[in-house]
Amino acid sequence: MPTGSCLCRNLQYEFAGEPQGMATCHCLSCRKISGGTNTVNFMIPENDFKITAGTPKRFSVVHESGMNLTVHFCDNCGGAIYKTADLEAFKGVAVVQVGTLDDPDAFAQVKPTMEFWTKYRVPWLSNLEGTAQMLEF
Repeated sequence: MPTGSCLCRNLQYEFAGEPQGMATCHCLSCRKISGGTNTVNFMIPENDFKITAGTPKRFSVVHESGMNLTVHFCDNCGGAIYKTADLEAFKGVAVVQVGTLDDPDAFAQVKPTMEFWTKYRVPWLSNLEGTAQMLEF
C-alpha cells in the first residue's frame, strides 16, 4: 500500500488501489501551493485515502475557476499533502501531491495522462507528450 508524508513526517497517509489518474496542473492556485510552476497530482478516491498520523490543517479559497478549493497541509512544516474541491469532476477525490510519496520510485514508471490549465503553463515548459492538454479543467 503506497504511503506518503509531509517534510517533517508529522502528517502521514496511505492509499489503496490505483490512482484514477495522474495530472499536472498549471493553474495560478497550484503555483501558489507548490511554490513552483505547477503541481503533479494523483487522483485518489477519498474512500481509498487515509490519514494515518497527524491531523491536516485546512485552508479553503475560491479557485480562479470559481470552485471552492481546500488545501490539506501539515500544521508544523506547512507541507501540502492533498487538495479537495467542490467541482463535480473532483467530488469524492483526494488530489494528492505526488512528491509527498515516501517511495521515490513509486511514480517513476507512471506518466501524467493530462495537463490542466495549460493556458498558464510557463513558456519554457513544453507540453508532456501523449497527455491531454486542457486550457482549464
